Amino acid sequence: MATTTLRALTGADETPASLGNATLILVDYQNVYTGGVMELDGWKPALEAAAELLAAARQAGAKVIHVQEAGYDVESEAGQIHASVAPIEGETVVVKSVPNGFHGTDLGKHVDAAGNSDVIIAGFMTNMCVLFTAQGASLRGNQPTVVANACATRPLETMHQGGTALTAQQLHDAALATITDRYGIVVPSLAALK
Repeated sequence: MATTTLRALTGADETPASLGNATLILVDYQNVYTGGVMELDGWKPALEAAAELLAAARQAGAKVIHVQEAGYDVESEAGQIHASVAPIEGETVVVKSVPNGFHGTDLGKHVDAAGNSDVIIAGFMTNMCVLFTAQGASLRGNQPTVVANACATRPLETMHQGGTALTAQQLHDAALATITDRYGIVVPSLAALK
C-alpha cells in the first residue's frame, strides 16, 4: 500500500519544470553505457528520449549543461558523450568524479548563473548519478524535475544470501520513487513538461 510522500508532508510544490524557465542537466550520456560490461538495459530508447528532450530545450532557449563522469577517461571513446546528445558550442560541460554532479564541481555555479531555480535532469544511471544529482540539486535549494523515459540503468545483485538479482526496471523504478518521495518531481516524458 502506497503512502504519502515526504514532499507532500512538507507541502512541496509538485508543478513540473517548464523548459523555458529551467536549466537542463544531462548526466553521463557516455558511450561506455551503450555496450560492453557497462551496457544499460534500455539505453537506446532512453538516449532517443534524451535527444528529443535536448532538442526541445534548445528550441526553448533553455540553458543546457552536460555532466560527464571522469572515471571513464573523458578523452577516450568510451568516456565521450554520445553523439546523439553531444554538446554544441556554448553549452557547458562539467566533469565530476562522484555520483552527485554538484559535489566538488562548478555545476552549482553554472546553474545559479542561468538564473533558474528549476532544473530538469535526465541521464545514466537512474539509481546512481541521476538520483544523487537530483538529491544534490534539492539539497542546494533547486527544484529538480527528472524525465523518467530519458533515464536507464542495469541489473544488480543484492547482498541477500543467495545473491538475489534486481532487474534494471526495479532499480530504475526504485530510484525514481526515492526522488519522488523526497527530492523532486518525476515526469514520464518530455510531453509532461509544460
